[in-house]
Amino acid sequence: MRSRIAGTGSYLPTQVVTNHELGGRIDTSDAWIRTRTGIRERRIAAPAESTSDLALHAARGALDAAGVAAEDVDL
Repeated sequence: MRSRIAGTGSYLPTQVVTNHELGGRIDTSDAWIRTRTGIRERRIAAPAESTSDLALHAARGALDAAGVAAEDVDL
């Protein structure tokens, strides 16, 4: 039996929360967060978006990158 990775995909939700915005909600700053974590922004799924919705977008991207139709994937 042989397997291989033929394509990869990813998806980022559209809602962005910057460190500056986060600093307005809690007592922190962009500099403090970036110095300690390296994080500049984070993506937040929409209220109606579930993990499976995010995975679906990424899976479609992987199939496109591989040039493979979904029905051709086994297991």
